[in-house]
Amino acid sequence: MDNRQRPVELQEPLADLARDPARFSHDLTFPPPGKIRVYDDTLRDGEQMPGVAITPANKYELARELSDLGVHIMDVGFPSVSEGERETLRLVLGGRRRGEIRPDLEVVCMMRSTRGDIDATMRVIDELGYQRDEVTCFIFTSASDLHVKYKLGKTLLHRDGIPESEWLELPVSYYREANVRMMCEAIRYAREQGAKSIEFGGEDGSRADVGYIAELHREGLKAGGTRPSTPDTVGCYSPFAVREYIPAIKAAAPDAPLVVHFHNDLGLGAWNTVMALGSGAEVFTTSVNGIGERTGNAPMHQVLLQLRYLFGIEIPNFKYEKLRTLARHLEAMSGIPVQPTEPGIGLNVFSHESGIHTAGMLIHPAIYQFIPPSDLGAEVTYVYGKHSGALVIEHALRDAGIKPEPELVGKVLVEVKRVREERAERADFSEFNRAYYEHLEHMGLTAAEVVDIARALTANQDSRSDPRLH
Repeated sequence: MDNRQRPVELQEPLADLARDPARFSHDLTFPPPGKIRVYDDTLRDGEQMPGVAITPANKYELARELSDLGVHIMDVGFPSVSEGERETLRLVLGGRRRGEIRPDLEVVCMMRSTRGDIDATMRVIDELGYQRDEVTCFIFTSASDLHVKYKLGKTLLHRDGIPESEWLELPVSYYREANVRMMCEAIRYAREQGAKSIEFGGEDGSRADVGYIAELHREGLKAGGTRPSTPDTVGCYSPFAVREYIPAIKAAAPDAPLVVHFHNDLGLGAWNTVMALGSGAEVFTTSVNGIGERTGNAPMHQVLLQLRYLFGIEIPNFKYEKLRTLARHLEAMSGIPVQPTEPGIGLNVFSHESGIHTAGMLIHPAIYQFIPPSDLGAEVTYVYGKHSGALVIEHALRDAGIKPEPELVGKVLVEVKRVREERAERADFSEFNRAYYEHLEHMGLTAAEVVDIARALTANQDSRSDPRLH
């Protein structure tokens, strides 16, 4: 006999009882859902989160999960810089060839606008036994004048044979022109080396002159690039700025898909991404759990949930119900936990304790939740404590096959509150907090450890060079 309390059957359509969250006026125009591309940056930009290091084997496991989830594009990092990055590329390309990763999943490798980076990447692809056009080359430079003159300035001077003494004196206009030349020469060279798909763009786009970004994109396409990308590298765009600038950037290269990349420094990464998709972009980068530099990248789950529940946009063949499982796997691999209140994927998203809330949920789940838990492969759960009410105690007893007599329910409720408050009196989270922050602070090496390594290497070198020790 099933004793569980079931939700009441609504006599009117839910849409008549509660306004659909997607029913509001806006001036955004989104691409058809089938044209939107989810571009995962977890293996590259996500791993750049301070202290995080994911092994090639774990990256491959993530890549397989992301492929199954339904992402369209995946950045695997800089093969030119380390053996671990090269091994990741080998595993991912091998998995794609064997069918463990979808054959239509686009694999992207990052490289600076230099022949050295391009040659090193092509050499890796050759050594792995793959065709050079099986990978998309992402050739990047900078876009803001701050970056172009003060980050890239000396590099641009060396390329033109100008002494470094001229660095601070030359005008920004020189650096802008030299930067465009450098990027376009790199794109043409990558083409000559066999690349067919070339993404390109300038860092710090959100602080750059929009006219200059437009020039970079137009000239990059003329040089042979196929997809421009504009990043909010420091996470300072506002949704209003996105709405103003992204249409202008798109207008410079209307026939090419535009990639947008947002960081989350003001907590706006996901919303800015949605605004950009409604303003001309077709491709958006994200990371699983939002991991990345500083405050992280636009979180994949937030972007997808906002598109789905506020604008009715569902990405075809995307498995939303696996987002929570993927979140747990990345927590284990990265050592970075997700806060329990994180939208969609947090532990508490579908949990309730308050008596008012649990009473409403037991009548009908839509009373206090508009996202069906099953959409994300979850179920409603109840937590029992000082805020619980009689109805949720009845529910627990009924589920266990115990008749919820009013007197028994009252006594159980009193005991539940008493036990929880006693636990609160005894609770001391200082050790947990200490361990938590110690864990985060020691994921990377400390400056002291770096100095110890240097001293040990110096001592070893000295001992090898001292003939008295041989």
